[in-house]
Parts: sequence; structure tokens; C-alpha cells
Amino acid sequence: MSMSRALALLRASHPEPGGAVTLAMALLAVGVGHRGWRLLAVILAVAATQLAVGWVNDWLDADRDLHAGRRDKPVASGAVSRRTVGISGLIAALAIPVPALPLGAAPTVVISLVGVFALLYDWPLKSTAFSVVPYLVAFGLLPAFVVVSLPGNPAPPAWIVVAGALLGGGAHFANVLPDLADDAATGVRGLPHRIGARGSQVAAAVLLLGATLTLVFGPPGPPSWSGWAAAAASVVVLLAGAYGSKRARGRPVALFRAVMVVALMDVVLLVLS
Repeated sequence: MSMSRALALLRASHPEPGGAVTLAMALLAVGVGHRGWRLLAVILAVAATQLAVGWVNDWLDADRDLHAGRRDKPVASGAVSRRTVGISGLIAALAIPVPALPLGAAPTVVISLVGVFALLYDWPLKSTAFSVVPYLVAFGLLPAFVVVSLPGNPAPPAWIVVAGALLGGGAHFANVLPDLADDAATGVRGLPHRIGARGSQVAAAVLLLGATLTLVFGPPGPPSWSGWAAAAASVVVLLAGAYGSKRARGRPVALFRAVMVVALMDVVLLVLS
């Protein structure tokens, strides 16, 4: 495979969000005490879930992206074949549990469930009223996988699962905001499309703020000053993002950017917690 096709294949995996999720879980893994081969195993397993969901998504959406004129998509632009992307997605999906096997049965089951629910979003839930469910479940299970992969396979605390689920749900609503019109034109009718741009903005803000508050007040002991500061900053950033999206005449990306800022703060809180 030529370098240009290899890069196109990488772009088809949605490397920005996938890389961000993998990096966040890597930082969390370091924060909870993973080192050496265990840290590498966690990173590889999480990366496999992100590659699988990205490639399968572009494989399934190839015709829709072509119809919508998405020349930024490698398959629609002809930079890489749909068959190559589909085979890559299948290989990545089958590889998800492999790095987790040395970590124990519980981590292997948990990361496998992450992969299953992530792929359920690609099909068939993406165009249904239940489109947020895979995000809630998969993102709730990701930090649980990191914790349960520690020696002795300890059970993850409930607050870390709830925070991950809320963060994933908020990201889902914000992520589709810039593409609501294109999605509607090609028949995508997920929950954000059904409740509209305004409803999705409110849902994203509420879920992300809920994630922040869970991370501040969930861990044992009184909240730290940094936790209080993060909670206040989240409110300000989300309100600014919602206002910017409301005022935007084009694609409402302000709230999506605000969500990314709050998500980054949540990751920091998660690691510090």
C-alpha cells in the first residue's frame, strides 16, 4: 500500500476523536497505576475499539457520504477503497479483546462490550431514537476497563462509570450538531436529529455539566478547590458555547468546541481523582 493510501486509511478511522479517547484513557491508566506491559495492553485495546468504530462507520456511510458530496471523506473521494476500509474495520474489531487477555477475564469482557456497543452505534442504532445509548454504555465502560485491568481486577467505583457515561452522552449530542443538515439530507435520524439543534445543545450542556459535577463530588472526601474551579469554568464555557452556536449563521461548531474544552477538563479531573 502506498503512503498516500495508508494516510487515507488512517483518516478514514476518524483519528482526531479516536486519538483523543485513546490518549484520555492512557492518561487515566497512568493515573490509576498502570505501568509497563499492562499500560501498553490497555492502550492497544482502547485504540482497537476506536479504529474499529471509525473504519466501520466510514465503510457503512460510503454511499451516504458520496451522495452528500463529502470530499473530505477518504472513501467518498476515492483516496482509499471501501473494501479496504471495511476489511480494516473487521480486523480491528476482532483484535479488540486480544491485548486484554493477559489482564484477565473481567477486563477482556468489559473491553469487548465497549467494542460491541461502539459498533452498535454504527449499525443499527445511529439512525434511531436510541443513538445515544451506545455512547452512554461504551464511555461508561471505558474507565471501568482501565480500573478493572489493575492487578487483582478491582471493581471500578460507580462515580467513575457514571462520569464516563455522561461525558459520552454529551459528546454524542455535541458531535452531530455541525452535521445535522447533512445527516437529515441523507436519511440519518438519530436522537439529536429528532430533538433538533436547540434540544441537542441543551442535552449536551446538561450531560457534560453532569459529568463535571460527578467528577467533583463523586470521589470520597470534600471537593478540592480545583474541583470547584473546574465546575465553575464548565458552566461558563458551556454557556459561551451555547450562545455562540445560537448566534452562528453557518455550522454551529461553538458548542462542540466548548464540549471539547469541558471534556478535556473532565479528563484532567478524572486523572486527578
